[in-house]
Amino acid sequence: MCGIAGFFNPYVDYMAEKPKWKGILEKMNRVQKRRGPDDEGTYLSSLCGLAHVRLEIIDLVTGQQPMVRKRQGRECVIVFNGEIYNMAELKAELLLEGADFQTASDTEVILEGYMLHGKDYIKKLNGIFAIALWDSAASELYLFRDRLGVKPLFYSMTGKTLVFASEIKGLLAYPDITPVIDKEGLCEIFALGPAKTYGKGVFKDVLEVLPGECITFDRTSCSKEFYWTLKSRPHEDSFAQTIEKTAWLVEDAVKKQMLSDIPISTFLSGGVDSSLVTAICARELKKQGKILNTFSFDFQNNDKYFKSNSFQPSQDRPYVEQMVDFAGTNHHFLECTNQNQLDCLYKTVDARDLPCMADVESSLLYFCSKVTDYNKVTLTGECADEIFGGYPWFHSQKAFQTNAFPWSDDMGPRQVLLSDSLIQELHMEEYAHAAYEKTIGETPVLPEDTPEEKRRREISYLNLRWFMVTLLDRMDRTSMYNGLEARVPLADYRIVEYVFNVPWHMKCPGGIVKGLLRHAGEGLLPKEVLWRRKSPYPKTYDPAYEKLLGQQLKEVLADSNAPVRTLLDKKKVDTFLNSSSDYGKPWYGQLMAGPQMLAYMLQVNYWLKKYHVQIL
Repeated sequence: MCGIAGFFNPYVDYMAEKPKWKGILEKMNRVQKRRGPDDEGTYLSSLCGLAHVRLEIIDLVTGQQPMVRKRQGRECVIVFNGEIYNMAELKAELLLEGADFQTASDTEVILEGYMLHGKDYIKKLNGIFAIALWDSAASELYLFRDRLGVKPLFYSMTGKTLVFASEIKGLLAYPDITPVIDKEGLCEIFALGPAKTYGKGVFKDVLEVLPGECITFDRTSCSKEFYWTLKSRPHEDSFAQTIEKTAWLVEDAVKKQMLSDIPISTFLSGGVDSSLVTAICARELKKQGKILNTFSFDFQNNDKYFKSNSFQPSQDRPYVEQMVDFAGTNHHFLECTNQNQLDCLYKTVDARDLPCMADVESSLLYFCSKVTDYNKVTLTGECADEIFGGYPWFHSQKAFQTNAFPWSDDMGPRQVLLSDSLIQELHMEEYAHAAYEKTIGETPVLPEDTPEEKRRREISYLNLRWFMVTLLDRMDRTSMYNGLEARVPLADYRIVEYVFNVPWHMKCPGGIVKGLLRHAGEGLLPKEVLWRRKSPYPKTYDPAYEKLLGQQLKEVLADSNAPVRTLLDKKKVDTFLNSSSDYGKPWYGQLMAGPQMLAYMLQVNYWLKKYHVQIL
């Protein structure tokens, strides 16, 4: 994985002040260096500048970027963040068409494919990617993002200049872009956060290339098109055929994503998703005489403080131990202390450039920092719940009857610490509802869908466009902050396309949560693991952690220079701190309850201060 950045303006000549613009490219690289600590490079021409930092995973010797190819007077240049999992097949096809390869990298496959076939070649890629490609002969710059938005790509227009980067901090390194938020940005933070509207970057005038989108910038215009969208189709396979095809897709996706020139690992929670990924990886490596490294995460003293609830019914460790014995992996139990996750609470803001999933994110960032002591590539079980219907709101009657995001359907808990004047000014309910309705209106449905099946599609589509992307952002930033490449094989677009159209009675046969995925995993896992009740990513239940958060928030509100003071009500905060926490009633998702509200407000304060955010 890597970080990319650059700029384009058809009305200037960057070569006239080459040292200045090279310096800006180098600065954009410097602020994103954690995404690619192994190498870096820049490219500058009269109209365009490109920058790249590299994490070496494939073609360690010759895969440097920006990659330049010249042919018959035509120069094309690419910077690429991601992995192309079907690169071997694509390269074989291109060789037959006369392509001349100088490296073993997937970057060159994309570039050669473009030079032979044009921008539509992007449709052939199976992978995760953010790409900027400059065609000097046409004076065109293309920005591409993978189908599901696994890899980030932000951009902004300042005058006639396009500026883009993998992370918002890369944009802010450009001299004319400043961190400003308006009422819309505040609504993104308080009404939707830690989610955000797809296509928006929260900061004023910061946008995001959408999943499956290609944006073309040339001398006179900017045009946008989707090379991929999710479509509804009739499902004609029998249940047995559906299980067989799902099993094949899952196994093929995992095997494809094992592509690496360095050793891989997996995250192993003991749940069905990560256990399936682990079982397939361990089996394939055993054929090569290798043992898979696996990692599980928990919190110090969680066996003492754990509180079972409807969202988190059981601890994971017994299932992890069973899977380690079953798959024969080299396992590492990683633990996080209260202080570890508090220390990382602000690092996650540095990584995301925004307030995020509080300690749900900070703990993952900490764990990723420990995984890199052993491996630089890992496969995870992320996204199965959004795709196969694993979350409680897929099964709740309330989600069918409430016209709101099912993981955040009550604005009350979000406003519990905010000042009354801010609440009145922002119109948070209206903002969230408009965002929700926009996605509902985009949901692909079939004319023959029953009202119930139509609503199931809507809930599924909401999860793919919002909740899953939030978790993908979390995984990308926490891993890349530590120079770790985290892959998500269950988010292979082929799986999404197929399973989206599988009717609910096959996805959830007999009311079994993720029953289709479990049936597809028959024979790969111990039955106790395959059929265990879902349990999400762990979090701490230690009351001492909440006390640490409360004390820090009190100190923040006592500081007259703390930017969050103008947004919160001190009396409301005091009342909140003196009330008992209810871990079973989250305000976002399954994990963000009372303590996470305190942590989120600490992140908001740090973000406003660290980024010198101007509030309009």
